[in-house]
Amino acid sequence: MSTSIKSASPPPSVEDPQTRVTPPAARGGWRRTLRRDWQLYSLAVLPLLFFLVFRYLPMIGNVIAFRRFEPGGSMFGEDWVGLRYVRMFLSDPTFWQVFRNTLWLGGLTLVFCFPIPIVLALLLNEVRRRSLKRFVQSVSYLPHFLSIVIVAGLTLQMLATDGPVNHALGWLGHDEVRFIQEPGWFRTIYVGSEIWQTAGWGTILYLAAFTTIDEDLYEAARIDGANRWQQIWHVTLPGIRPTMITLLILNIGTFMAVGFEKVLLLYNPLTYPTADVISTYVYRTGVESNSFSYAAAIGLFEAVIGLVLITSANTLSRRTVGTSLW
Repeated sequence: MSTSIKSASPPPSVEDPQTRVTPPAARGGWRRTLRRDWQLYSLAVLPLLFFLVFRYLPMIGNVIAFRRFEPGGSMFGEDWVGLRYVRMFLSDPTFWQVFRNTLWLGGLTLVFCFPIPIVLALLLNEVRRRSLKRFVQSVSYLPHFLSIVIVAGLTLQMLATDGPVNHALGWLGHDEVRFIQEPGWFRTIYVGSEIWQTAGWGTILYLAAFTTIDEDLYEAARIDGANRWQQIWHVTLPGIRPTMITLLILNIGTFMAVGFEKVLLLYNPLTYPTADVISTYVYRTGVESNSFSYAAAIGLFEAVIGLVLITSANTLSRRTVGTSLW
């Protein structure tokens, strides 16, 4: 009895990843892309140089926060002192007063300056007369193009003891108020001028985000009987949520870096108790008092806090709403 044995078919060959040959087209793909779109890539050269020269290279100077620096000596300090300057500012009562002022101004700026552009953009989105909408946009954008020096000068002139605001208070029967000299008024003045200067410009991104919302969603909401407020709450705001979250994370990252230039132009020794922030304190300590190592330690401390804030905000946003910067 003969038994026929069928030859087993050979097993499918498994390709070894290490022996896989990358086609020449894939290997040279980025070179061809660079040659084809070199004009577009060339536009990124200047921004990259800017960040390299003015953002990354200066980080090398942070080493003087741990070394004793003397003007005219070595660029990276003379002697290693470790955490001496860190312990100095942590035990300095003036620093903690400045730190509290920074938290106050940063918190008030975030609370008021972040949502107001959203509200203004929503109001502008509801305007149906195009001429009126363009007029309001132009008027609200204008302060952004004024330099901080001009904004600070206008603020000081308006609130001076013989300025228009005090004249108006006199006509109403009130005594004149020393806005510029009173520490209790500084935070209101700073936040108010910041809102006036940035609110209109901040609406641009939100108005652009409105155009990405599908009109069919509004039509479906109207069919379901939603009024204008309900459409804003259930359609418009969810549609611009990624933009809102991104800008919020960026604002939190700059929470500690309260506007140095505007504070420096608006404050005076009488308002130091509420106006002096970390950036102005570092300026006076480093530039005016020549304590560069001490100022570098404080600036490094501020940068670390900013890094922790933006990293935490980005992680929390990614885990809760699914939107993040990275």
